Amino acid sequence: MSGVTALPGRGGSPLDAVVIGAGFAGIGAAIRLRQKGIRNVAVLERDSRIGGTWRDNTYPGAACDIPSRLYSYSFAPNPDWSRTYSGSAEILRYIEHMADEFGVRQLIRFGHTVTGIAWDEPSGLWEVSLADQPTLWARSVVLASGPLAEPGYPDIPGLDRFEGKVVHSARWDHEYDFAGKRVAVVGTGASAVQIVPELVRRAESVRVFQRTAGWVLPRLNHRTSPLLRELYRQVPAGEKLAREAWFWGHESVALGVVWNSPLTRVVESVARAHLRAQVRDPWLRRQLTPDFRAGCKRLLMSSEYYPALQQPNCKLVTWPIAGIHANGIRTAEGIEHRADCLVLATGFEVSKQGTPIPVRGRGGRELAAEWSGGAYAYKSITVAGYPNLFLTFGPNSGPGHNSALVYMEAQLEYLSEAIGVLLSRDLRGLEVRREVQDRYNARLQRRLASTTWNSGCRSWYLTEDGFNATMYPGFGTQYVRELATVDLDDYVLTPRQPVRAAPGIAVPFG
Repeated sequence: MSGVTALPGRGGSPLDAVVIGAGFAGIGAAIRLRQKGIRNVAVLERDSRIGGTWRDNTYPGAACDIPSRLYSYSFAPNPDWSRTYSGSAEILRYIEHMADEFGVRQLIRFGHTVTGIAWDEPSGLWEVSLADQPTLWARSVVLASGPLAEPGYPDIPGLDRFEGKVVHSARWDHEYDFAGKRVAVVGTGASAVQIVPELVRRAESVRVFQRTAGWVLPRLNHRTSPLLRELYRQVPAGEKLAREAWFWGHESVALGVVWNSPLTRVVESVARAHLRAQVRDPWLRRQLTPDFRAGCKRLLMSSEYYPALQQPNCKLVTWPIAGIHANGIRTAEGIEHRADCLVLATGFEVSKQGTPIPVRGRGGRELAAEWSGGAYAYKSITVAGYPNLFLTFGPNSGPGHNSALVYMEAQLEYLSEAIGVLLSRDLRGLEVRREVQDRYNARLQRRLASTTWNSGCRSWYLTEDGFNATMYPGFGTQYVRELATVDLDDYVLTPRQPVRAAPGIAVPFG
C-alpha cells in the first residue's frame, strides 16, 4: 500500500508493519494483515519455532482449560480436534497449520530478539532494535509477545541454594527422569493441577505446597469420534454451530464469576459438590476449600487433581514455606521436606506495570515508566503518546469466563483495520487522543470495582496495591462490540509531510 518496492526492512526501505512474536497473536495478526492486502510485513520471533506459550509449555498434562472448538480462531476452524480440551502439542500443531495454510510462515524471521522499539519523530517511523541483527524501521508495530512469555519464579529465600534439580513448568526438562525421585511441587494453580497427577504416576513421592486453595470444577474431556470429525469436515456449518454453543455457554458463566451474584453460589456449589465427591477425608476437604468468592482468582479445571492428592505417594502441605535449603524445603512450623527435584508451577511474569521490551514514544517518553502505577491503554490496544503502536492481549483484555481468542480476534480485526487506514491514507501518525483514553480507563476502573476480581483476594490479576490492569469487566460480546469499528474521531491523524529520513533510511513517501 505504501509503494515500497525494496526488500522489506532491508536495503533502506521501511516495513509497513512489524509484528513482534510468533505465537497465537502474532500469527493471527499476520494473517489478518495479509487478508487486508498489507503484505510488507515481518514477524519477529526470538525462538527457532513458532507457537509462543504452546511451544514453551510442554510439561506433562499440559492442555487448555477452554474447549478447543472455542480456543481457536473463527476464521481458521479446525474440524479435527481430537478431544474436548486439547493438549499443548495439538494446539501447537494448529498454530503451525495456520501459518502454513494462510501463507504467513514466509514472513517470520526466526532468531530475531527485539531489544527495544523507539518512535523516530523526524521520519515518523518506529526504530526496532535487535540483538545481533541490523536495526529495522517500520511504519507500525504490533506488540504480540503476549502476557505469558517469561516464567515467573517465586521469591523464596534460598531457592538458589537448592542442590537438586529445579524445573519450571514453562521450561520443562524432558530429559530428567522422575522415576524414583522425591518431588516437591510449589504452586497449586492452573498448571499445577495438570502436572501433579502426571508426577504422582511417575515419582516415588510428591509433596504439593499450597499457599491458597482454588475453586476446582470438573473437566470432562471426551474424545471426538471420527464420525463427528468427518461431519464437521463435510458440514462446516455444524462446527460453527458447535462453537457458538460453547461460546454462549461460557458467556453465561460471566454472571457467576465476573460479578458476585446468586449464580456465584451456583458455581461454588458445583465446585463443592465436586470436592465432596472426590475427597472423602473431611480435614483434607477443609484444606482444599477456598476462602474467597469463586471468580476472584482463576477457576481451575480438573477431574484428576483431587484423586492424585489422595494417592499413597502424595501429600498436600499447607504450612507456609519459610525457605529452601540444599536438600529441600523448610516450612514455617520447622519441618524440612527433603526433595530431589523442585517443580515450580508458578506461572508467568504477567506484565501489569512494565513492558516486555523497552518502548519509547513521542518526546522520548517510556511506556514502562508511564505504566509504573499500572498498565492502561485505549480498548487494550493503543496508548496515547505512542503513534502507530498496537498491542495484542493488552491491558484489561483478559476474560475470566470465556476464550481469550474471542477477545484477541476482535483486537486483530481492530488493529489491522487501523493499520489499513494508516497506510491507505498515507498518514504519518495515528494516535489515540489522551482525553479519550483517560475517559475510557476511568469508566473501566469504575466497572472493575464491582467485580469479583476486585473483591479482596490477592491474585495475579492485580498489582501489589490492588490496581487491576488485567481483566475486562464485562461480557465477551460487550468487548467485541466495543472493538467492532475504528472510530477515527478517537484519534489524532497526522498527515505525512516531506521530512528528514531516519539515519540510513530512504523514505519513499512524502
